Amino acid sequence: MKLFAWSLSLGLTCASSVLAGSGVRPPRSFQDLQRKAALDRRAASPVIETRATGASITFSNPKANDFLVDGTKIPDVDFDVGPSWSGLMPISSNPNETRKLFFWFWPTTNTQYTNDLVFWTNGGPGCSSLEGLLQENGPFTWPTGTAKPIRNQWAWTNLSHVLWVEQPVGTGFSQGVPNITNEDELAAQFAGFLAQFLEVFSELKGKNFYAAALGLTIPGLGDIANYLYTHPKAVDLNLTGIWITDPAVSYDLVTKEIPLLPFAQKWQHVLGLNSTFMTQLKQSGDACGYTDYYEKYATYPPNGVLPLPGQAYNGVPDFQNIAPQCNLWAQVYDAASTVNPNFNIYRIFDVWPVLWDVLGFPGSYNNQQSPIYFNRTEVQDAIHAPHIDWSECSSIDVFVNGTDRSIPTMLSVMPNVIDKSERTVVMHGGIDFVFIAEGTKIAIQSNLHRNMTWGGKQGFQNPIQPESFVIEGFGVLGSMHQERKLTYVEVDLSGHMMPQFAPWAAYKTMSFLLGRENLTDHKNDGALYPSNYELFGSGLRRML
Repeated sequence: MKLFAWSLSLGLTCASSVLAGSGVRPPRSFQDLQRKAALDRRAASPVIETRATGASITFSNPKANDFLVDGTKIPDVDFDVGPSWSGLMPISSNPNETRKLFFWFWPTTNTQYTNDLVFWTNGGPGCSSLEGLLQENGPFTWPTGTAKPIRNQWAWTNLSHVLWVEQPVGTGFSQGVPNITNEDELAAQFAGFLAQFLEVFSELKGKNFYAAALGLTIPGLGDIANYLYTHPKAVDLNLTGIWITDPAVSYDLVTKEIPLLPFAQKWQHVLGLNSTFMTQLKQSGDACGYTDYYEKYATYPPNGVLPLPGQAYNGVPDFQNIAPQCNLWAQVYDAASTVNPNFNIYRIFDVWPVLWDVLGFPGSYNNQQSPIYFNRTEVQDAIHAPHIDWSECSSIDVFVNGTDRSIPTMLSVMPNVIDKSERTVVMHGGIDFVFIAEGTKIAIQSNLHRNMTWGGKQGFQNPIQPESFVIEGFGVLGSMHQERKLTYVEVDLSGHMMPQFAPWAAYKTMSFLLGRENLTDHKNDGALYPSNYELFGSGLRRML
């Protein structure tokens, strides 16, 4: 830190001398240089329009009016976000159907993009997509640690109509008793919901449809996409591609345990792991067959079957079946959360204190926010939600007996989905601890129960090049690779919720998914850099 301060002081001194010699008043401080750079960058960039300009679509069915939300009357949102539609929709045409999913549909703010519809769902399974809307990719956002909502510069509604759905049954405001046992049944129920939704909002029929999700919902999203491809008449939409980030695409042994040792070695000092602990962790990794697994088996191209270390688990290689001495993820979690009481599995850089969160769920731990935003009666009334005790993640099992019997996505439906889609995007944050990026790359190369074979070949044939994902204005953000309609993007400094922690990266890749740009195109990148309002609220504060 002292070296940095000395270098910074020298740089400012030199800069001040040059400016003084030219007759130009030098900046008073480093903060002035920051301010000037931010203003110059913003002035030179195109602006993403996020203001409400009226609905880009209207609906002829009178029933749609029952779901209309006045964009000037959403509690605590002190600007007009335009009209939207929300409420409960049954999952079947049965007049006695008790299972209903809660949705919030927002039209695009760009009239050029009215032929596209993006569906978003959050993880869990059983965590609410309203978290995604309010803190990730919705038209307004209420970040942790802030006093009120602000416009979202990276709202996906700038790119497409967007439908946020709380699913499966048992999630958020959704109603009914969960009765599914696997992802195929989940997909069938969601397709039933979509069919009923389109009967009310029939002007959306025939649109290009894109499915997007993060985390533990990924298996469900893959099965939803596969169901729609294998049942093309179930829903009057044209499924075109999917977007997933920080996914649960394989067994926990692959996504958590095998890649844990190199992750802990890379981030040892961020995690606060001492040298004695690291020595023990390395010994455990050696004994469990984890050490150098990626280098040995996740080759480019892959060489057939990727063997799993049998000494590390019993039965199905999921978290509960990992041998205690081989559960390195739990060991690191315990150590990191001891030294850092605010250790956040969703973004390992977080430290004390725990930030206030309007949804009461800022990281690994809940906080004492009361009332939670979506538990307020006036909020529920504004969005046609039932008066129930809402929580971001469900306290009940959304699968019967809490057991999902599905095979992981990369080992089952994903190859077919990639082949049928125009584009598939898989992203991962480099500082996510829930699932580790190296595990996702192993899953892409995998051949366990079934080949991860698409486009006639198993896995990526060529290695992922470092420093290959670039957004101008930011510079190098991570790495990317594209083969046979599958795109992988890793963002070094993003945590689990990509649209929240690196919204510019999520926005650019969604634009790519929609066919608007290539990831190597940079003509629109300037608009992705945070505006002064997003960075500093009402503006930069001068520091003397």
